[in-house]
Amino acid sequence: MKQHFCITHGLGRNNESGVGVWRIRSLFAAVFVVVLVAGCARAQSSGAVPGAARVKTGIDVLEEQNFAPLRGKRVGLITNQTGVDSRGRRTIDVLSGAEGVKLVALFSPEHGIAGKLDQEHVDNSKDAATGLPVYSLYGNSRRPADEDLKGLDALVFDIQDAGVRFYTYTATMGYCMEAAAKNHLAFFVLDRPNPLGGERIEGPMLDADKTAFVAYFPMPIVYGMTLGELAGFFNAEAGIGADLHVVRMSGWKRATTYGETGLVWIPPSPNLRTVAETVPYPGIEILQAGGVSVGRGTETPFEMLGAPWIDGDALAAELSKRRIAGVAYRAVKFTPTSDLYKGVECHGVALTVTDAAAFDSVGNGMEVAAALRALYPEKFLVAKMIVLVGNAETIAALEKGASVSEIVASWKPGLAAFRVTRGKYLIYE
Repeated sequence: MKQHFCITHGLGRNNESGVGVWRIRSLFAAVFVVVLVAGCARAQSSGAVPGAARVKTGIDVLEEQNFAPLRGKRVGLITNQTGVDSRGRRTIDVLSGAEGVKLVALFSPEHGIAGKLDQEHVDNSKDAATGLPVYSLYGNSRRPADEDLKGLDALVFDIQDAGVRFYTYTATMGYCMEAAAKNHLAFFVLDRPNPLGGERIEGPMLDADKTAFVAYFPMPIVYGMTLGELAGFFNAEAGIGADLHVVRMSGWKRATTYGETGLVWIPPSPNLRTVAETVPYPGIEILQAGGVSVGRGTETPFEMLGAPWIDGDALAAELSKRRIAGVAYRAVKFTPTSDLYKGVECHGVALTVTDAAAFDSVGNGMEVAAALRALYPEKFLVAKMIVLVGNAETIAALEKGASVSEIVASWKPGLAAFRVTRGKYLIYE
C-alpha cells in the first residue's frame, strides 16, 4: 500500500447645505447597512462567513502545485457539481485545460454529474463543455467498468461529502479505489471539508455483516473524518491497497466549521440544500425507513418529519418531555410534493437546532424513534430502520423499549475502539 499526503498549501445657507449633505450621507449609510446585512445573510445561508480565513481545497492546492502530481498522466475524474475551485471553475474544466494533464473520462456518483437527479438510475452521458464521456456510477453498476478504465494512469476524486456513513459518495469512493487497485492506477483524492467538522463522532458501529452501498465499511454513522482521511482508513482497514495520494487542504483544522472556511456551500444532493440541514440529517434520515416523511418534497428537508397518522401536538409534547439537548420541536402540517406521502397532508413536528455543540444528531434520531414507537407501535416500523442504522443490537433495543441513554451507552466500547483506529489516519490538526 502506498499513501502520499501532498501539502501546498458656517450657518445660514451653509447650514441647509450641511443638513442636505448629512441626509445624503445618512441615506448612503442606510443603504450600505442593508446591503451588508443582506450579503451576510446570503453568506451564512451558503455556509460562508464574510472575512473568515480562507480554506483552500484540494483542487486549489493542486493548481498551486501547477498540477505536478498529475503531469504526464491520462486521468479519469470522479466528480459532480460540487467539484469546483475557489474561483467557481469546475474541476472538469480546470483539469481539461491543465498543461501536461490529459483528462479523458468522467465518472459521476448518485444524482448525476450536475447533482440534480433524484432517481434510482442515472444513465451514462456526455459533458457538453468538454465532450468527454460521463460514466454513471449509479446506473447498471455502482463500480467503474474495467473497459472504461483502459488507457488511464490515474483516477482523481473531487466531490463534497456530507460526513455521514450512509451518504453514498463514501461507497462510491471506496468502489473506485478498489477499481484503481485492480487496474494498477494511482488514486488521488482532492480533499474537502467535512461539513460536520472533524471531531464529531455519533451513532452505533455498523455490523460487519451489513456492508452495502449505504454502508461501505464498519464505522459509526458520523465518523469525523474528511474524505481524504477516510480514503486512508479504507485503503488500509479494508485492505484495498491502492496507490493512494491525498492532496490536502490548506487552512482547515478539525474544529473548523463550514461557515468558517469561507467556502460557498454547493448542495451535494437535491435535498441537502444548506449547511444547516447537514446537522440534523444523520439522525432524521434514519427515520424514513420506519414509515415517516423526513421533509423530502418540502422547502426544509430534514428539518421536519411527519406522516398522515401522526398527531403533531402529541409528538411535540412527547419530545419536549424527553428534554433532548440542543433542539426544540413544534407541531406542524405539511404536504410533500415528492417521495414518501407525495400529495398527502402529513402531521408531525419541525425541529430547530438551538445549540449545535450540544446537539447529538443520531441520539436525537433515536429519541424520535423511541417516541414514535411509544405513540404509534403499529404504525412506526422500527425494524426497517436497520437499513441505515446498521446495528442489530440497537434496533432490538428500540423494539424492546429500552431507554435511549441505555442504547447510546451500548455504543461506547465500539466507538472507543474506532477512535483508536481512526487516529492513525488523521492528517489535519
